[in-house]
Amino acid sequence: MLRALLLGLVMLGATGPARAAVDIDTCRNNTAEPVARLAACESVIADEKITGPSRAAAFWYRGDSLMKKRDYDGAIAAFSASHEIAPQNTNVINARGIAYSYKGDDERALADYDLCLQLRPTFGSAYNNRGLIFMRRGELQRALDEFNLAVKHVSNDQSRYLHHYNRGRLQGLLKAYDASLADFAEAQKINPDGPQVPVYRCVTYIGMGRFDDALADCNTALAKSPNNVFALASRGNAYLGKGNLDAALGDYEAALKINPNYVRAYVGRGQLFEKRRNLAAARADYRTVASAVAARREDIDTTLARAVAKARLEALLGAAAPAPAGKVLPSAPQPTGTRKVALIVGNGAYQSVAPLANPPRDAKLIASTFRELGFATVTMAPDLGRDKFFAALHEFGVESEKADWAVVYYAGHGMEIGGVNYLIPVDARLKADSDAETQAVALEQVIASVAGAKKLRLVMLDACRDNPFEKTMQRTIALKLVNRGFSNIEPEAGFMVVYAAKHGETALDGDALNSPFATVLARVIKEPKIEVRKLFDIVRDDVWKATNRAQQPFTYGSLPGREDFYFVGGK
Repeated sequence: MLRALLLGLVMLGATGPARAAVDIDTCRNNTAEPVARLAACESVIADEKITGPSRAAAFWYRGDSLMKKRDYDGAIAAFSASHEIAPQNTNVINARGIAYSYKGDDERALADYDLCLQLRPTFGSAYNNRGLIFMRRGELQRALDEFNLAVKHVSNDQSRYLHHYNRGRLQGLLKAYDASLADFAEAQKINPDGPQVPVYRCVTYIGMGRFDDALADCNTALAKSPNNVFALASRGNAYLGKGNLDAALGDYEAALKINPNYVRAYVGRGQLFEKRRNLAAARADYRTVASAVAARREDIDTTLARAVAKARLEALLGAAAPAPAGKVLPSAPQPTGTRKVALIVGNGAYQSVAPLANPPRDAKLIASTFRELGFATVTMAPDLGRDKFFAALHEFGVESEKADWAVVYYAGHGMEIGGVNYLIPVDARLKADSDAETQAVALEQVIASVAGAKKLRLVMLDACRDNPFEKTMQRTIALKLVNRGFSNIEPEAGFMVVYAAKHGETALDGDALNSPFATVLARVIKEPKIEVRKLFDIVRDDVWKATNRAQQPFTYGSLPGREDFYFVGGK
């Protein structure tokens, strides 16, 4: 037995270097099967005897694999390890810059691209990537300068296609339409089947007023990818330009059916409602997307669409401004007192995960409390699926326009995914984290539903419970908080958003019939002469005490500073 063991050890030692050589070859083989290649690279990293370029390549491939999963922090760490070993490798530095950019850290991304160009002044990809950041920021001339250099310093057909296509997009934004079409034509010569060209050339044709050409390109794109919401919204814009409002509406609503959070479709539909003189509906659509509440990376098209929504909303609200001086218009009698409205959602009857017992009871408790406090309307909306959830928010947004106070209370599941906070409808399945964009409700939509109120705009979220989808959800995005509730937000001035538990922490259901947050809120909110800002400080302290310091509510945003707000007995 001893002899056999010693012989085995000798054979293992003999195969070690051979095995390492196989791992190195597999790790550096661009045609290797991805799973086997990653396993080989991880073996190389684990073997501290392997140094130099082979080790640097292994860290690079780890970073590339993590990028595909959208684990940008992990990718940055891997690329940094590769860079330490091979500091002159511009491909690694460029890759780390892309990871920083996708994470939203543009300054570090630009620093990496700058370093690339110091080491290799003809590196076209670094120019292209700097151009993408400037384009996303709206610095269009700077972006054009970068794309011109990218086109000048192409290294292969793939980069030539990419650089011409990106410059074509930018030229369209600059209204240099002939130059845009020329770039798209050049890109199409290189890759006739490239899907990006018809999608974005459609946008250029819309800008030129060539709506039939735009429709042809969008139809081509949709034939290849029928659920492409960008192409659907763009085709809607082309139909809108032609005056075919029914077809345009069909495309906008098809896009929103696929992704109810899609900004460009709301903006297009808002413009359509304006044409039909349905100004209340137009305001509702614009308000839904006029501003983001999280610092997240958005493409230039979404950023521009939000700007249009904000400008049109301000214009429509301005249309209801006071009459010019010297002209007095008759007015209808105004009701006295403060008009307060509330939407209460309690999601407990989840269909693909275990149901929650407390949210429906919490919703009833809070609804009853608001009715006692004299709210003009209290809308109970229990166990909402996706479509009913969005419909309820839309209807409440219209109601909020007639109110001084608008309040939303939500109890149920909620989570942060990819930098966006979502409330989870009861029919959500979330087989993959990326499904949240199309199956869940972005928090900014909830905040938008209270935006029309004249004075107090308040959202309360008892929704930071553990994520029941975590064990079965396929990961494509790095989710630091996937099982720990919401991430922090930065709402615009004039809004208050209250989490039942601080960002990244878990709200408790408790051992009683109601959650600790709902129990404390229903009691404290009825106490007289407590200003709302202080009220939520008291709620925080009492929940903290009731849960033995296990749960701490947190408040974001700010209300108008020159006015105090009281639920009971204040002035």
